[in-house]
Formats: sequence, structure tokens, C-alpha cells
Amino acid sequence: MSKLLKKILVLGGVLALALALALPALADSPAAPQSDETEAVVQADNTIGLKAVAAGIAVGIAAAGGGIGMGLATAHAAESISRQPAAESKIRTTMMLGLVFIETAIIYALLVVILIIFVL
Repeated sequence: MSKLLKKILVLGGVLALALALALPALADSPAAPQSDETEAVVQADNTIGLKAVAAGIAVGIAAAGGGIGMGLATAHAAESISRQPAAESKIRTTMMLGLVFIETAIIYALLVVILIIFVL
């Protein structure tokens, strides 16, 4: 048998085993009768959890985008300085100004997340 076919068979076996072991976790327990107060508490808990997930995703995307932008800006500034050392001060000043704007956008995202968590 070819190596590719063996890899596919092994991967299929691992996936089947993982699904077989995860199947009890997907089983639904019978729902107990709940009062209106209990349903309200459960709904409030779900809302808090969804806010936390949304906040985590928002800050993660903002930080990742900012980090990538800062890395690219720094890399291109270093490349520009190496090509034209005479313009080092102008390139560095422009890069720092751009990095400040990127960091400001990340801080704004953090403020929005704080508002989502505590106000909504």
C-alpha cells in the first residue's frame, strides 16, 4: 500500500475513535421542569457567557491585527532604513507615528469590549 493510503487510514481510524469517545458528551440529559425564575437565571447566565465570548473574540482579533500591522510596519521601516540610511530619522518618525495609531485602534477595541461587558 502506498504511504498516502496508510496515512488516510490511520487518520480515519483516529477520527472514528475520537468521535466514538466524544459521543457520550453529546448526549442530551432529560430536561427537568423549570420555573420562570429558573429560566430567567439561566437566560441571564447565557447572556453573560455570550458577552464574554464576544469580548474575547473582539480583543483577540484587534490584538492579532494590530500585532501583524506593527510587525509589517517595523519590517518595512527597517528595510527602508537599510536601503537609504540618510533618511533614517524621517523613516523612524513616520514609523513611530504609525505604530501609535495602530496601538490607539487596539485600545479603542479594548474600551468597546469593556463597554460590552459592563454596560450591555
